[in-house]
Amino acid sequence: IVDSFNLIFIEKKNPEFWRSQAKKTLQSALDRKLNTNVAKNILFFLGDGMGITTYTAARILKGQLQNQSGEETVMTMDTFPNVGLAKTYSVDFQISDSAATATAYLCGVKTNLNVIGLSGAARNGICKTQKGNEVTSILKWAKDAGKSVGIVTSTRVQHATPATTYAHSASRKWYSDADMPASAKVDGCTDISSQLIRNTDIDVIIGGGRKYMTPQGTKDPEYPRDYASRGKRKDGRNLINEWQKLKIGKVAHYVWNKTDFDAVDPENTDYLMALFEPGDLRFEVERDPRMDPSITETTEKAIRILQKNPKGFFLLVEGGRIDQAHHKGRAYMALHETVALDNAIAKGLELTKEAETLTVVMADHSHPLTFNGFPFRGQSILGKSPLWATDMMPYTTLMYGNGPGHKIINGKRPDLRNVTTSKDYLQLAAVPLQSTTHSGEDVAVLARGPMAHLFQGVQEQSYIAHAMAYAACVGADLRHCQGPVLHSTTIDSNNPASASSALLSSVLSALLALKVLI
Repeated sequence: IVDSFNLIFIEKKNPEFWRSQAKKTLQSALDRKLNTNVAKNILFFLGDGMGITTYTAARILKGQLQNQSGEETVMTMDTFPNVGLAKTYSVDFQISDSAATATAYLCGVKTNLNVIGLSGAARNGICKTQKGNEVTSILKWAKDAGKSVGIVTSTRVQHATPATTYAHSASRKWYSDADMPASAKVDGCTDISSQLIRNTDIDVIIGGGRKYMTPQGTKDPEYPRDYASRGKRKDGRNLINEWQKLKIGKVAHYVWNKTDFDAVDPENTDYLMALFEPGDLRFEVERDPRMDPSITETTEKAIRILQKNPKGFFLLVEGGRIDQAHHKGRAYMALHETVALDNAIAKGLELTKEAETLTVVMADHSHPLTFNGFPFRGQSILGKSPLWATDMMPYTTLMYGNGPGHKIINGKRPDLRNVTTSKDYLQLAAVPLQSTTHSGEDVAVLARGPMAHLFQGVQEQSYIAHAMAYAACVGADLRHCQGPVLHSTTIDSNNPASASSALLSSVLSALLALKVLI
């Protein structure tokens, strides 16, 4: 590896290397043509907590996992030609959470912290403020337009991001009725799990969250002796059974393990609910491949089921445990989760056609992760800076602004000279907190496919839903698929300029009409 790196390093000392690379990139940009097709499909990848620092560090890690130096690695999402930034603040906070941000980029409306599928008029945890303030998501707009729809997540399917596609809740934490205060039930609010099977007819549901779907005390099929994994519902309802009854007459499969999941034939499946864990799925590096599929495998299964619809599909794929790893101060886990999401993106591109599929990749918010210390090229992204601090001790190149990794004892931080940053290592944090917070900088939005050029510049996060909907002609704004109004044209045969102008106008109108028909 060292010899290979040295050869590459020598090559890159030559200025012609960079000139040639820039020339190729420039020509590629000049040759790029706008794709103004109507998007048949929308493939939306959401990296929860995948801020710019996480994105960059994961790129380096992906290369280093392939025995490269890492910095020059091209991730799948790096190949997307259109890039913009989204502002992540909510109605009430400078720094937002996954519920408010999801309501912005899925429903096109900014709202308050911890609120799902409701406008900013709703208040966190106050059921009475829900009525009349519901806002629907692009998943529902796509379903109403006749498309198939699905959600794939590495968290529980009731978690903030996937829940916002189908639920309206004054609290993101109302996973089951057991999580709701009595007052909310009296006021007529319902839990997120019950809304999952009732609000929108979702074709594919993949993630975790079994325990929120079954009656209190129901033994989990995978962990029957674990009391924490048992059913939570106090109303006695088994929502899995109810979902199956709602699908009578259709080919609908419920699975909870990889063996049954692998046996599902996409060509002969109308509906799939796959819940692989009582709560969130396991981190990718701790996943048991015999029991749980990877996010790449779940993405593939979902696409193969949904793409049978001649009208197309909308699919949300969430790498949700990037965020959860950051909250724990475990950068190792967060970066591996990001690499796993990038692999799923590659599979998504492989299974779809760019001419008809708008693919969008973005984060909902960031985390206070820093990348610092002047490490050498090729140095492990999870390693230490070659520079030592003024206390004459080393420090890691990745650290957090706050979180559980705060390790100052008697005014001194731990000596890392003999410490290996394994998957369980907690990066040093400046401020002691049990859980790392979010951070408020803008997040990247990357797009390719029909109308991908709409995703440029610095935009409000609520813009994303409207841009996706416009590209696919779903929701309220259908201008993109309606085409121009053709007018009859009178030609003055005695005026050549008039005749030429009218002919050109007619030809252009005909071409535009043909584009719409195609």
